[in-house]
Amino acid sequence: MRRILALARAEVLHVTRDRATLAQIFIVPIMQLLVLSNAATFEVRDTAAYVVDQDRSATSRGLVERFAASGHFRVIERAGSPARANQALLGGEATVVLTIPADFEALLVRTGAAPLQIVVNAEKGSAAGIVQSYAARILSAYAVEIAPELRPHSIGGAGARARSAPRVDVHVRHWYNPTLNYKHYMVPGILVSLVTMIATLLSAQNIAREKELGTLEQLNVTPITRGQFITAKLLPFWGLAMMDFAIGLTVGWLFFDIPIRGSLPLLFAVAAVYLTAVLAIGLWISTLVDTQQQAMFVTFFVMMIYLLMSGLFTPVDSMPPWVQVVSEFTPVRHFVAISRAILVKGAGLAEIARPLAILAGYAAVMWLLAIRQYSKRSA
Repeated sequence: MRRILALARAEVLHVTRDRATLAQIFIVPIMQLLVLSNAATFEVRDTAAYVVDQDRSATSRGLVERFAASGHFRVIERAGSPARANQALLGGEATVVLTIPADFEALLVRTGAAPLQIVVNAEKGSAAGIVQSYAARILSAYAVEIAPELRPHSIGGAGARARSAPRVDVHVRHWYNPTLNYKHYMVPGILVSLVTMIATLLSAQNIAREKELGTLEQLNVTPITRGQFITAKLLPFWGLAMMDFAIGLTVGWLFFDIPIRGSLPLLFAVAAVYLTAVLAIGLWISTLVDTQQQAMFVTFFVMMIYLLMSGLFTPVDSMPPWVQVVSEFTPVRHFVAISRAILVKGAGLAEIARPLAILAGYAAVMWLLAIRQYSKRSA
């Protein structure tokens, strides 16, 4: 442990004495966060919908089929349990919950009007308004379509039947983001991406710099083991990245009024695991290349794939199925989802257990790969 701390201390001194590196770590990401958070937007397609059909009539089934056939929504499950629907909304499985009451068809036949509830996960800001308009349009069109079936003996022909079309009263609630502020959705994701890029790039250049300076050979003849070497290289950047994340989170709260509904200790605990993973990726890249320039090219290539598959700008639900499967292997996707869930939705450990387990496994695998690759390069 003493050897690890000694080497980590030397790395910290090297970083703190380099003003350009300090600016790259603390100033540049904050400036980018302030700019990108005002410029980034997104488009939503193929929204995941959960249907709670308590009526189970021909009319309600037709409504659900029209909802699914519209192309705007993808019905992931149909059940009669509102509690299960709420859990799906909290866990991120669904974006919209359509609730059809038990007397839906009977009220339409008897009074020509029936209540209907749509609960929208509004953490995605303005996208919730788009989803709401799609749903309202589909439901209004369906009400006109079923008018002749519910009132077949209306007097006055088709015109009268159209005028007497049943009215569906839609009650919309925006959960998690009532003001539909898209910054509440975008800022956590942008913060994660910026911290990821800085941490990965700095760690990827680290061992490559040692090779260029010729100091790596000197370290190789010391008693320090390869595992201690990789750990000592990881620790300083891990601490700096955690500070960077804390500063960015504070900026998001002060300048963009980002809600913090969940547990901050839980968020930072997940960040600690995540940063271990991305720093280990950077160190693994550094063991593969010979120069810092090569490290930069490889890092940017990896980061482009990670960011495009993370769901930061394009919802993962809108991606092709095979891309969604591949994106499961990108740690950025999981931490972006966890950050949004904890900050905006107030999710707890139970709701983020799966992506957290993936991140922990990813961190362990990449740390071991970095050690193994370094042993090959330094043998």
